[in-house]
Amino acid sequence: MKRTKIVKLLKTGRAVDRVLIKGWVRTRRDSKGFSFIEVNDGSCLKNMQVIADQHLSNSKDIKKLSTGSAVAITGTMVESRGGGQKWEIQADTIKIISLAPDNYPLQKKRHTDEFLRTIAHLRPRTNKYGAAFRIRSELAFAVHKFFRDRGFKYIHSPIITGSDCEGAGELFRVTTFDLLNVPVKEGGADFTHDFFGTEANLTVSGQLAAEMFALSLGDVYTFGPTFRAENSNTRRHAAEFWMVEPEMAFCDLQGNMDLGEEMIKYLSTYIMQESAEDLELFARFVDKQLMSTLDNIASSEFIRLPYVEAVDILNKSKRTFEYDIAFGKELQSEHERYLTERHFKKPVIIYDYPREIKPFYMRLNDDNTTVAAMDVLVPSIGEIIGGSQREERLDVLEARMDETGLPKDDYWWYLDARRYGTVEHSGFGLGFERLLMLVTGITNIRDVIPFPRTPKSIDF
Repeated sequence: MKRTKIVKLLKTGRAVDRVLIKGWVRTRRDSKGFSFIEVNDGSCLKNMQVIADQHLSNSKDIKKLSTGSAVAITGTMVESRGGGQKWEIQADTIKIISLAPDNYPLQKKRHTDEFLRTIAHLRPRTNKYGAAFRIRSELAFAVHKFFRDRGFKYIHSPIITGSDCEGAGELFRVTTFDLLNVPVKEGGADFTHDFFGTEANLTVSGQLAAEMFALSLGDVYTFGPTFRAENSNTRRHAAEFWMVEPEMAFCDLQGNMDLGEEMIKYLSTYIMQESAEDLELFARFVDKQLMSTLDNIASSEFIRLPYVEAVDILNKSKRTFEYDIAFGKELQSEHERYLTERHFKKPVIIYDYPREIKPFYMRLNDDNTTVAAMDVLVPSIGEIIGGSQREERLDVLEARMDETGLPKDDYWWYLDARRYGTVEHSGFGLGFERLLMLVTGITNIRDVIPFPRTPKSIDF
């Protein structure tokens, strides 16, 4: 008999003869003549109640079932006579696949997030984290659907790279060197003897590769892992995280902002429709304002204003911020949240940032002071998208690289894109984990990644 997932059974809305489910025991309680077993297979938030009659051939073993044990159950799904669930399964057979010992870490009680991070391999079996990672799966599908429906091509950008997109230098090095016997030359390690013959790192962005394909295929996107060796142990940072990065040829900053707004609205609406049951858990137990926040994002026209006006609003707010704000300084999370949650009470797109605080590839505006950059800010999170129109003028791009100290020889291929058929183009990066924090109300990035990578932590 073929196994049926619990989520499918619950959606049938009718009694079903002869079904087979497999899953893990959440609870078991015994009554006179029966055992009531709650089983979950991970396909949905709800458990399936199973009624095990004492006349089953292995009824004595069934009464040994503990939380975490794995079972295979055949029987008939019928309307439940008791409260708490609409359907239940009258078991014909219960096969015990494995018995969990008494020290199984996930007992029937609430566990703290801090404790569950220490058993990240088991936490998806809890209601909260099972729901979080089902939402993550659904959102990943929605990202691909959004772009496919709009004619974008999906490309796989390299994870190992010799280029530093952001110019930050916070990179993880990739090497095959014996670290106890590194070839050296004057000034440091001699990477000509390494695998690639030059210094190589894990990527911080797929953008540069996406640009090359946008200038060939038109509209493209990359969606994959990126890495930042920033020694920051905060709730917003992780060493490995996922980025969604579209890139569009023949697109200026205005078109870039349009796509960013459209994408955030689409994904917010999609997840409210497709993951309503899982979202309800977070709205009840994690963030009471979650649904109103998502409704606001999905239905609002995003405010758009230049960086200089945002700075002026912040300075006139008469609020005391931890970080001072003035023209030429980066906006911090507290500034972004004030604009979205207090001042405008809706999402905000800020554009035209000072050139000195943005990377070399952003298009220089006619004022020679700002670049055509934009950030999308949303309530409860702050920045969720960062992007720009790219500098397509070869001479200006080379001057910016000289200004920021980047060696042009290492980016010869990137400069070629400006030599041969250059056009205006733009794109952005969306932090996938920040999107998940937005739609679940979870406030720590470690809790929306299956196995988080943070300073001094690489378990699992």
